[in-house]
Amino acid sequence: MEATPRIGHSPNNQYAIGKARAFPHGTRQSRKKVCMTALGQIAIQELVLDKMHAQLGASMIERDGWSLPVSYGDLAREYAAVRENGAGLIDLSARGRILVSGSEAVQFLNGLITNDMKTLEVGHWMPAAFPNVQGRLIASVRVIRLRDEGTDKKVCPTFLIDTEAATHETVLKTIERFTLAGDFRVKDITTDTVMLSVQGKKAASVVGSVLGETAGVSEPQAVRQMSWQQAGATADVTVIHASHTGEDGFDLIIENDHGGSLWNELVKVGAQPVGFEALEILRIEAGLPRYGIDMDDTNVVTETNLDDAVSYTKGCYIGQEIIARIKYRGHVAKKLSGLMFDGTVAISAGSLVNSADGKEIGRITSVTDSPKLQRTIALAYLKYDYIAPGTLVKVAAADQEFSGKVVALPFVPVT
Repeated sequence: MEATPRIGHSPNNQYAIGKARAFPHGTRQSRKKVCMTALGQIAIQELVLDKMHAQLGASMIERDGWSLPVSYGDLAREYAAVRENGAGLIDLSARGRILVSGSEAVQFLNGLITNDMKTLEVGHWMPAAFPNVQGRLIASVRVIRLRDEGTDKKVCPTFLIDTEAATHETVLKTIERFTLAGDFRVKDITTDTVMLSVQGKKAASVVGSVLGETAGVSEPQAVRQMSWQQAGATADVTVIHASHTGEDGFDLIIENDHGGSLWNELVKVGAQPVGFEALEILRIEAGLPRYGIDMDDTNVVTETNLDDAVSYTKGCYIGQEIIARIKYRGHVAKKLSGLMFDGTVAISAGSLVNSADGKEIGRITSVTDSPKLQRTIALAYLKYDYIAPGTLVKVAAADQEFSGKVVALPFVPVT
């Protein structure tokens, strides 16, 4: 396995939660620091566990307005903890977390997103997308159905919207515009909570060892809200069965004051801290698009491989007419696809993709050298006629031309 696999991105395509309530005063929140750039001063948000990452020797990188651990000094080990036979521990607290609750919350969300909230049961989550009126993607999210609030006479469904840091403000502004239009409430809890993710073949056993056996045993897309007893204190934890890597995984959301303790306990039972450089390799191998890199508001939702995030039976929502018309009258013009090359090749994100007979058919958005496959892989938008697995392609880069082929996603199947 290579010690430092290459990653490239296209430059232009770039929780413990019970009820919707205020968190205790005195809880440590994420902090901002001011950095000088060529464009002047910018504020960078620090993670609640920023000092802990520094003590572990993490090198930091700025991404989407946050200072994040890029690596803890051994990229190959971090990657292997997830992809081989262990468990990786990733701080995903920079992701946006927004509570939506109220008697009209289902109706409210159904008018804004692509999936059907009426079918989402308590204790489960589903993928969804926020489109604009042209059916183009402004955010990819997970919608998590928490325990209902209220009484038998007035049930108030409660949802947690989880989204990438790059789309956090967009989602928050989109839903806040409608808060006076009905019985629903919106609360941004991003800076009040820590979100840790355990990924890998041993993820379930690691989570079960810390939070109790039942925490690591659940069906895919299940959600548990539970209490965690530790050091004489009780903390609420939301456990979400979900993957960011193609391997088994669990996201754990807890109040800031308990985030460090949870991290330490997970490490004690074998979780290996993993930085965002390894995570990028893992997510490309899993064929998962990232907002601002592989998808943005120039893409129709269904170009981005978010097919599971769209319901065609739920009725009207913003952008629904465009998305439905594309499905029932034909297909999208291009689709996010996987490319694989023989060995490692010197291509980069943004490189043009040509057909075997020299026609321009697409562009690469993300590229990496896969340690698992020992070859270069890439995500690319290809014209629809060329997306069939096995289709031969050529990519020109640095006065050279490299042959590859279209492959089905994910690149690395889960075993």
